[in-house]
Parts: sequence; structure tokens; C-alpha cells
Amino acid sequence: MKLETDLRHIRRLARLRKNENWDFRCYLRELPTSIRKIDETVQQVYGQVCRQMDCTACANCCREMQPVLIPADIKRLARHTGMTVKAFSSRFLKIAPEGEPGLVFRSRPCPFLTDNRCAVYDNRPRDCRSYPHLHRKGFVYRISQAVANYGVCPIIFNTYERLKPLLARRIRPARL
Repeated sequence: MKLETDLRHIRRLARLRKNENWDFRCYLRELPTSIRKIDETVQQVYGQVCRQMDCTACANCCREMQPVLIPADIKRLARHTGMTVKAFSSRFLKIAPEGEPGLVFRSRPCPFLTDNRCAVYDNRPRDCRSYPHLHRKGFVYRISQAVANYGVCPIIFNTYERLKPLLARRIRPARL
């Protein structure tokens, strides 16, 4: 199966497949298969997709997402930029929206995105290191996150689309 990388097309399909994606999410949560088995399938498909993708060709996550920074991230980034934590926070950070605990970057795209590359890659925040979070255990408990980011990240989009025929039998197909 050819990977989809066109972000405009991915966003369009995300809108068209919204109900299908939520149905698949519900289906997976009720599937009588072990969570471990689902995680193994997700990680296998994710690995296959990742091997064919170059994140620096896209960097859409750095344009669209707002990673939540923990205190260790802020200290590490402040040290890397030669600023105090207070000065770094004042210049780059704001309180996370929607009542999430923590701080996020004040602006989008990420202030450290340069030519589709992270200028602070070795010191990037924990959320950035873990994104798109598909390698982590408990996919069925975090599947809402994958659905929410389906239209943002080609890796999530392609992984999710490849999971559907592998794991689902009764989802409502989108009308194209």
C-alpha cells in the first residue's frame, strides 16, 4: 500500500473519515483481543510506516502541535539557549490551553523549527521525543489522541489506515 504524504489530501480525508475513525476507535476498545496483542500490531504497522517516512520532509507536527513542557524540558531548553528558566519561560512559553497542566510554546510553529528541522533536537521536549506516541503501550487507551492527530501527521494517518483492515470488521466506511 502506497503511503499518503500530501497534507492537504490527508486533512480532507480526516474530515471525510471522521465518523469511520471514531467507529474504529470504539470498535478497538470493545475488541475481545488482548491489549498487548493490539499494541504489538500497532507497533509493527507503525514501524513499517516509519521506515518509509522522513519527518523532515513534513515537520507538520512542529507547525500544528503544542507539546506540553515539563519542568525538566524547560530547564534543559533554557540551559541550551543560554537563558535562565525565568527568561526562557517569559520569552517562549504560556500556560497550556484547555486546562491541561503545564506550559506550551507561546507561538506556532515551534520557535525552534528551522527548515523543517529542530534546532534543539538533542534537547527537545519529552512530548516531541515521544511523538506520535504510537510506540507506547496501551494504544486503545490513547486512541482518541491518534484520531485527533490523524489529519496532522502522515505517520499517524498511514498507520491508522493500515490498522483498519487488519483489526476491524464492522466500521462505517467513509463516503468519498
